[in-house]
Amino acid sequence: MITGLSYGFHDAAIATIDGTKIIECHHAERFSRIKNDRHLWSGFNIVGETAYYERPFLKNTRRLFAGQSWAKKPEHDHYVPHHWSHAAAAYYTRPFIEEPVCVVIDAIGEWDTASIWWNKKKVWSTRYPRSLGLLYSAITDYVGLKPMEDEYILMGMAAYGKHNFTLQYAIQDLLRTNLHKGCRWAYKELGQNYNDLAATVQTVLEEKIIEIMAIARQYSNYLCYGGGVALNCVANSKIRPMFKEMWIFPSPGDSGSALGAAAAINNQMLDWQGPYLGYNIDREINPKEVAQHLVEHSICGVANGRAEFGPRALGNRSLLADCTLPINDTVNTIKKREKFRPFAPAILSEYADKYFEGPMNEYMQFVAKAKHDYRSVTHVDGTSRVQIVKANCKSILRPILEEYYELTGCPMLLNTSLNIKGQPLVNDRNDAEAFSKMNRVKVF
Repeated sequence: MITGLSYGFHDAAIATIDGTKIIECHHAERFSRIKNDRHLWSGFNIVGETAYYERPFLKNTRRLFAGQSWAKKPEHDHYVPHHWSHAAAAYYTRPFIEEPVCVVIDAIGEWDTASIWWNKKKVWSTRYPRSLGLLYSAITDYVGLKPMEDEYILMGMAAYGKHNFTLQYAIQDLLRTNLHKGCRWAYKELGQNYNDLAATVQTVLEEKIIEIMAIARQYSNYLCYGGGVALNCVANSKIRPMFKEMWIFPSPGDSGSALGAAAAINNQMLDWQGPYLGYNIDREINPKEVAQHLVEHSICGVANGRAEFGPRALGNRSLLADCTLPINDTVNTIKKREKFRPFAPAILSEYADKYFEGPMNEYMQFVAKAKHDYRSVTHVDGTSRVQIVKANCKSILRPILEEYYELTGCPMLLNTSLNIKGQPLVNDRNDAEAFSKMNRVKVF
């Protein structure tokens, strides 16, 4: 057995593998109840050899360069380069056999901020302080959101703004600076129109990512993509047509690097069965009862089976709602989120093409154009971050959708995470009951 570990920066996680089998993967925050907890939860069971998700000495050289202090080295059996930990999580779980090119884009590893890997070797990189991830986080901070956490909100804001060429030049200039501590000092250049700023930085990000992908495509037409920037589903949709196949590990950020570090040492393909690898709530749920409740009450929570590994709720820790109703304000109020925030649809896979056009998969990693008028699951620009739910999906969500379709003729539901803003997803039954009591929402 090998236990992979990522901790010390943000969103600590643990992953255990045995040969080709993934035993379990957990986010520390789900147990400690501290959002993006950087510390490992004390109750984790660490077995076998340990693999750490970066090389401490190399990271310390960068820390000194950045004016930070030398950090104590954690004691483990193996140390895997940070960007290869990201890449390996995708490489060893990919659904195709062809040799892929791996691209990693994040805020910062040891020194790398973007890298390309071919045949498990790094063939290209950009280095600190130039960083697309730090740029996006700096703008996230600039508009009053929380960096390293709320970047997806900035992505949503972009749809409300317009691209501004003056801002684009200012943002491109920022890329040449060190944005490790943000860019609030650039208020004269960036101004206060936050929606336009969000739209423009999103455009810059997409253009730069496409430039990197054009280099990567010279190595292979099959792509494995990782790093925190891989969570930008709008940019992902622009990349998708560039490759024959594209695989993004469902937890592409630092938490997923726990599995990546273990996989890198294990050095063999893993038997990927889906992201339901976390804490198990073992109880029977009647899908017909859930569907009937949705018909009668429009909204409910589901906390059942093994928790999802990754930031997306994919049916086992979900808040579900009738997507045909104007229910956004109600759900955003429950979740204590900004009223402009959109929601995603979960749809039976066989009906997806009838309702949407564009790239879609099981993990909400792309956006597609809506071909329907259900505004509750459609962003202001007419797109949706679709989760297709296949017949072999291991979540209770599939039979719930099937029962709901039988009752209503609608094959999809609004699906969002079972939590409130600033808190981790519900993990166990106690969390689910607390959510239900606080928000007066039935949780199955």
